[in-house]
Amino acid sequence: MKKLLLSILIVGSATLANAQKSEVAEAKKKWDIYGITANKQAFDKSMTALNSGLTNTDNAIANEKSKILPDAWSYRALFASAIALTDSVDLANSIAKQKIAEEAIEKAKSLDAKNSEKENIDLAKINIRNAISARAIRAYNKKDYKAALSSFKELLVLNPSDTSTYMNAGLVAKMDGNYEESVKNFKKMIEFNVPDAKNYYAEIIGITLTNLKDTTAGLGIIKEALAKYPNEGDFIAAETDIYIAKGDIAKSQESLSKLIATNPKNALYQYLMGNTYFNKALFVQKERDKLDQKKVKEYNAETAKVVALIDQSIPFYKKALEIDANHAPTLDILTKIYAFKGDTKSYDEIKKRLDAIPAKN
Repeated sequence: MKKLLLSILIVGSATLANAQKSEVAEAKKKWDIYGITANKQAFDKSMTALNSGLTNTDNAIANEKSKILPDAWSYRALFASAIALTDSVDLANSIAKQKIAEEAIEKAKSLDAKNSEKENIDLAKINIRNAISARAIRAYNKKDYKAALSSFKELLVLNPSDTSTYMNAGLVAKMDGNYEESVKNFKKMIEFNVPDAKNYYAEIIGITLTNLKDTTAGLGIIKEALAKYPNEGDFIAAETDIYIAKGDIAKSQESLSKLIATNPKNALYQYLMGNTYFNKALFVQKERDKLDQKKVKEYNAETAKVVALIDQSIPFYKKALEIDANHAPTLDILTKIYAFKGDTKSYDEIKKRLDAIPAKN
């Protein structure tokens, strides 16, 4: 009687194991059918088919005998990753199925000594990447830039050398006002030496100066950019603006000299170079006016400095007008200079030209 009972138990166990193996076979069959019909089925039917196949793998891995089969896990990864990719309606479900797929991939890899499931595993990985990309795009289209950035960062974990993803992450971070994150991603583009690295330097400089308002960091980035693109006028101009704002006349003139060398026919550069002398003259004049007027010698010496600086500015203003006869900022400042110098004839001529320029609305 004991022998008979043991025999029944053994047969029962084998039957159960075979039943669980048949779950794997059924999952494979359903995956093959899904592969043929996927592009022809409506969303609901696709989801039903995929969930049915995933249920077969649920049953397979629930049994001690079949849960050690690598194909039970590789097909589980296929079905779960396909659901993650297909389900554009239920975000939580898509993310949950992605997690199941990721766990199944790791389990399949650990059991697949013969590497027989590599093709399925690779396809499941592609599904996961595409699922994350689809979420990022949907979030972007909804203007949910935080969610889009989160998805792009998730993609970068999977492929840390994908320059297009760094670009997208930088863009959505900027749109979300996350300027530090935007700069970080654009810097990665430069590190990869992409063909349009110069444009990413321009983006970073703009964000750092305009949005982050960090002049020190901005100047550092500009210098780095100029080391690679020494004749790039926009970078030189940005450097010049910083030095002018700081009142560093020597550095301003150094930068402007480079700008003029790259584009000697630019009236603005000539005007700005003239301003470096003129603004210095205004500063000296302001300091002179603080002097005790009884100190005639010192006062006159400072006045001479003012005149000398103004005289140094005039050739650059004249050059600006040679390039652009109607350059209003230059005409305006020359009226002030000639009024200061008491040159009535020059003042009247310049004032007439300035007044002739049509007023802008």
